[in-house]
Amino acid sequence: MSPTSLDTRQAAGQQRSFVEELHASQLFPVAPEEELIELVSAATEYNIAAGTIIVNESESFDAFLILLDGRVRISRTDGKGNLIVNKAVDAPSFMGEVQLLTGTPSWMSVSTETAVRGLRLERGAFWQMLARCARLRDAITKEMTTRIRGMQVMQTQQDKMAMLGTMTAGLMHELNNPGAAARRAAAQLRGNLRNLHHLARGFSAAGHTQEQRACLTALQERVLATRNDVCLSSMQQSDAEEAIGEWLDAHGMPRAWEAASAFVSSGIELPELECLAAVFTGAALIQPVEWLEATASSMQMVGLVEESVTRVAELAQAVKTYVHEGQGGMQDVDVNSSIHATMVMLKYKLREKNIGVQKEFGAGIPRLHCFCSGLNQVWTNLLDNSIDAVPAGGHIGVRTSVMEGEILVAIRDDGPGISPEDRERIFEPFFTTKSAGKGSGLGLGIVQRILENYKGRLTVESRPGFTEFTVHLPESIAQ
Repeated sequence: MSPTSLDTRQAAGQQRSFVEELHASQLFPVAPEEELIELVSAATEYNIAAGTIIVNESESFDAFLILLDGRVRISRTDGKGNLIVNKAVDAPSFMGEVQLLTGTPSWMSVSTETAVRGLRLERGAFWQMLARCARLRDAITKEMTTRIRGMQVMQTQQDKMAMLGTMTAGLMHELNNPGAAARRAAAQLRGNLRNLHHLARGFSAAGHTQEQRACLTALQERVLATRNDVCLSSMQQSDAEEAIGEWLDAHGMPRAWEAASAFVSSGIELPELECLAAVFTGAALIQPVEWLEATASSMQMVGLVEESVTRVAELAQAVKTYVHEGQGGMQDVDVNSSIHATMVMLKYKLREKNIGVQKEFGAGIPRLHCFCSGLNQVWTNLLDNSIDAVPAGGHIGVRTSVMEGEILVAIRDDGPGISPEDRERIFEPFFTTKSAGKGSGLGLGIVQRILENYKGRLTVESRPGFTEFTVHLPESIAQ
């Protein structure tokens, strides 16, 4: 960059040329000529070669630049090297006002595609110009507001796309467990059915006495009536399996210990098996015991398939709740269900860091009846911030309640906390305490904007080892 002073010692013709160029550019259409003259007087001319980086993401943008000729490229990455913004900006344009006015680093990288020429105002000259030139100030702040809103919209979409990726990864992970369990259960159930068919043919050929049939029927009804595995402590289950396993082994049963596990899970106790030994003697006992074990095991496999399908259905419902909340007109939103659905979507990230979660969902939380959307975006931003803040093995807590006419949703974590200095700035656009590439500084601003639609607010309490954000929603919108 080669600056050339444009102070009052320069030829009036050159200064006039820049003023006319600004007039023609229509960058500041309502600014009077005297303000444009003051701008030009305070500026320096710059010329930058093609292929030059003006500023990188997260670096300080320490000047206000007016682009009069040429083209620049604006880009942003997602922290992993993937471009999420990549667009050309042609002259005439200006840049740097957002960073100078908000005191934040650049949100984008800016580089020259062609040789560019323009005017540059250093930080101090920029602030002095704003103080003295009302029309220029209005034009610049208006454009800044438009750009911030555009960045917030873009960040919202980026967050949604990122969450979609997290949801997809999380769902694949979550669906894999019940899917694999159902496949294993179905395969074992097929084997059990074949075995039951084989044993039934043997029973038919051998025939049974009335006492044998009575014992078998009673045990069959006992097994078929069991819908869930019997709940025992680890010690109780071990003792019961050992006793039945030894009994089966003593009677020459193959796979005695495997059968013992199935019997104990079904609630079959040793005295009930003694019934079989009383009416079937010697080798004749093997088939009835195998038949009973195959029946008990089949019922357990049916239960496992039911549990797996139920889990898949719960995941599908969570996705439906998360994705469709806020679409359409007036809605009834269950706050607890909305938070639960969001946590299901984030479970994959919670497991990655082995984070413990404590949920305290209050009873009697009224449903919100309103013409608004985006609550799940509120929960997503707050929970995602907590996940990033806590160390591996940390803890996050979620509590809902109703107090003094407000519905309260508190999300806390045991991360390092937010310093008092940072706490004063966390709601400012582009301010973030995360490392470069991990945070845009727009998340909490988006949360505030969404809550304003509900006439709600967000408060924060933080100290080392404890941070809690509390969403306040007026109970009146539930009516």
